[in-house]
Amino acid sequence: MRIARKIAAMAAALFAVTSAHATRPGDTILIASDSTAASYAPDRYPQTGWGQMLACGLQPDVRVINHAMGGRSTRSFLAEGRWDRLLADLMPGDTVLIQFGHNDQARGKPERWAPAQTDYRNNLMRFIWDVRTAGGIPVLVTPVARRNFGPDGKAIADYPAWSGVMRDLATTLHVPLIDLEARSRVWLDRAGPEASKALYLHYRAQDEIAAFPKGIEDNTHFSELGARQVANLVAEGLRALDLPVSRKILAERPDLTRATPLGSTRCR
Repeated sequence: MRIARKIAAMAAALFAVTSAHATRPGDTILIASDSTAASYAPDRYPQTGWGQMLACGLQPDVRVINHAMGGRSTRSFLAEGRWDRLLADLMPGDTVLIQFGHNDQARGKPERWAPAQTDYRNNLMRFIWDVRTAGGIPVLVTPVARRNFGPDGKAIADYPAWSGVMRDLATTLHVPLIDLEARSRVWLDRAGPEASKALYLHYRAQDEIAAFPKGIEDNTHFSELGARQVANLVAEGLRALDLPVSRKILAERPDLTRATPLGSTRCR
C-alpha cells in the first residue's frame, strides 16, 4: 500500500510537471544581454533596462525571463555560467533574445573583450546552436545605440563591426534579426540631441534623484522613459517577425509609447 501511494504521488507530480510544461512552449521570452536590457532594483530608479519593460508590450500569458546583467559580453556571459543558467530555463518553443556588443568591444578589459570577427562571431554561433538544439528560437538583436550624435546631428553607430557580424550571421544561418541599432538610431534622430537626454540618465544634483545624489550624465543607460520606448522598438521588431511569439505582441502598447515617465517601472 505504501509503495502504491508512492507510485501514485510520483505519477501525480509527473503529470503536474508535464501539464505545466505543456502550456509553456511559445509563451516565454528569455533575454541574454548586458546592462542596457537588465532589470534594476527599485533603489536604482530611474535607471531601467529595456528587458525590464518588455512585458508591458506582451499579452498577459507571455513570461519574460531576463538574464541580462550589467557589464557582460558574450565572453563573460559564457565564462560566468550565465548562459548555462539561461539554457536551464529554456524549453522547446521558447524565444531567446540575444543582444551583446557594448562590452565585447572593451579591448582594455580582457574578461570582456571579444573581437567582432573571431570570438564574438564564434560565441554567437554557439548561442544559436545551443538554443536550436534545445528546441528554442534564437533571435539576434544588434546592440542598441548610445546617445552619441555626429556633427550632422545624426545618431552614430558605435558598434558597427559587432552589429555587422550579427547581420551576417542572421543571413547565413537564417536567424531572425531585430536590427535594434538601426531602429534606435532612427528613434534618437527623431528625438534630437537635446530632447534625447530625457531617454537616458541625465540628472542634476538639484533634481534630488536618490540613486544619483551627485547627478549623472550617462549616454548608455536608459531612464524609465527611454527603457519603455526601446522595449517598444524590440516589441515592434518581434511583431514583424514570423514567429509564434510575434502573435503575442500587443497591437497597441500605451505602456511603451508614453511621452512622459510613469514614475515607476510597472505596467498600468
